Amino acid sequence: MAARKRPSATNSTTTTDASKPEPTTTPEPLPPKTDDPPIAPPKSGLILKLFLILSLPYFYLIFYHYQIESELRRSILINAGLSLAGFFVTQRMIPVASRYVLRRNLFGFDINKKGTPQGTVKVPESLGIVVGIVFMVLAILFQYFNFTADSNWLVEYNAALASICFMLLLGFVDDVLDVPWRVKLILPSFAALPLLMAYAGHTTIIIPKPLVPYVGFKILDLGWIYKLYMGLLTVFCTNSINIHAGLNGLEVGQTVVIASAILIHNIMQIGASVDPEYKQAHAFSIYLVQPLLATSLALFSYNWYPSSVFVGDTYTYFAGMAMAVIGILAHFSETLLIFFAPQVINFLLSVPQLFGFVKCPRHRLPRFDPQTGLLTGTNDGTLVNFFLRMFGKMSENKLCAALLAFQAIACGLCFVLRYLLTGWYK
Repeated sequence: MAARKRPSATNSTTTTDASKPEPTTTPEPLPPKTDDPPIAPPKSGLILKLFLILSLPYFYLIFYHYQIESELRRSILINAGLSLAGFFVTQRMIPVASRYVLRRNLFGFDINKKGTPQGTVKVPESLGIVVGIVFMVLAILFQYFNFTADSNWLVEYNAALASICFMLLLGFVDDVLDVPWRVKLILPSFAALPLLMAYAGHTTIIIPKPLVPYVGFKILDLGWIYKLYMGLLTVFCTNSINIHAGLNGLEVGQTVVIASAILIHNIMQIGASVDPEYKQAHAFSIYLVQPLLATSLALFSYNWYPSSVFVGDTYTYFAGMAMAVIGILAHFSETLLIFFAPQVINFLLSVPQLFGFVKCPRHRLPRFDPQTGLLTGTNDGTLVNFFLRMFGKMSENKLCAALLAFQAIACGLCFVLRYLLTGWYK
């Protein structure tokens, strides 16, 4: 979490007493201009371990476990190749962008290291803009390889990109202007408009089988209520990533875990289905989640503890909106919400402060002890503080690792629930 520091405006002219002669002094020479030191190199060893962990189930499911049509597999692998290129481009561009944002005084200090030498280092802010730009370029370029001019999915695909791009812009505006919380809550509503206006899919839901005898039908058409639900889902996903934050690597880490779960879920659904339209919907999701995962891993290599860049609201808004449109257009919003279970818990813990029932400080962060290097939980309603109150004092990197492990467990439980409820629930 960054405590932003902005240069204070100074008056370019000064007033002097006209009755007194102005003393003549020789101006002191200006100090030589020095560039800010370069950011720390990426943590490539960590990313290599994560890549191996994620790639093993990915290639096993695509090439061995499921018999996926060659044409569909080809499109998925082309998208994966573009995403891999995007990873290296993002990793190279982040240090370049860092120098530019530092020149514009867009930096912060790490509050969780206050009182230590690391707490005085200027950390470049809003580097999520690099991830967002590279993601958009990859997603647009992929249209050349997969979609034709008369493709039924092209309109919704570009509408999804428009919503993501809109949210990326609003997130960067928030980082620069520091938008109030009440405004932040409604920003995703505007960004979701391109998607909602272009959505041409069904607006029906399947009634759970145990409830069918009581309601008397199996399918319910919600009409405009379904689109309202879509809009609310984008608001929740975007803001839930934004408020479950405050530790080096937490914002990007939770996105990497959820995006990985979404990717595996989509491959499983494609492999288990015989419906071409259903397969295409989940392939559509893969085409967006693979670039998101690759570019986020590049950012994670700089943002993991000790962080050399801050992601800013630019990234949290962008990532939340991307995962929301992925879940909506591939029609697995229920599964997506289970993947977001830690974010749901964090939101419920935050409700009293977010809605003004309890005093809400600017930064709802744990207390840092510079002597021990450990964090202590406060009474603020966040999952970060709840973990510290439950399990005791921890270092920042161990606490973040525990929260990401909890995120992975929640995603794993979602797969178990889907397996157990298949054929009984729906």
